[in-house]
Amino acid sequence: MANKPNSKKQARETAAMTGAMKFFLSGLVAELYLMIIRRFYVNGSAVQMLAWFDYLYYFSIIGVVILVAGGVLAIFKRGSKNLRETGCWIAAGGAFLALASFLIWKLNAPAVTLLSVAVAVAMLLGILWHLYDRECAYALTILGVSLVALWACRRAVGSVYTASLAKVAAIVYIALLVLVVFLVRKALSGDGKLGKYRLLPAKANGKTIYAACAVSAAAVATALISVSVAYYAMWALALVVFALAVYYTVKQL
Repeated sequence: MANKPNSKKQARETAAMTGAMKFFLSGLVAELYLMIIRRFYVNGSAVQMLAWFDYLYYFSIIGVVILVAGGVLAIFKRGSKNLRETGCWIAAGGAFLALASFLIWKLNAPAVTLLSVAVAVAMLLGILWHLYDRECAYALTILGVSLVALWACRRAVGSVYTASLAKVAAIVYIALLVLVVFLVRKALSGDGKLGKYRLLPAKANGKTIYAACAVSAAAVATALISVSVAYYAMWALALVVFALAVYYTVKQL
């Protein structure tokens, strides 16, 4: 009986490490796909670009087929945990292939750059959600998403065609951060639960999440002021993400 708690803990740690490795390998495969596209479609010869223009269209269709197949497997085999998870991973892969191929087919190089950043952030956040506690995961997720949002807003504000839309998007994003703070406060007042869903551990204080929201809101707000200021704010936010990740890594160890 004395070994059961240790066995359960070891099983949880193994499952967490396995999940983190899945995100890591999936992120590498996705980045490799984007690198191939950049090499042969964005920076390739005229013949290669024309060929890949057609390839991307068909890849987007193939991605939709894979997405549907994975979804069907996950739904009809939901009684089996392994098959359900396999179906979800297949569906996620199909969704990425379809969405990435279609966006690059439509938008060319900017979509490749945006997706490269988004994939890296998603991979890191997936690893964090498997290895760290919820409060840390929420804070780093907010900061990571805010970094991508700031990067996108900064580029869009610099264009006369998308400047107004980018500013509206920045304001909406800041409003969403305020909503996150409200929901976290409400959850903490309910012993970490938001309704029936446990949002945070019972003993969490939420200060890290509040700080992440405040820093993110201030960083995104710089996109409304100046593109140059937003550039430096983007690097400052990246340093905050790195420092917080290192801090929680050391704390976890």
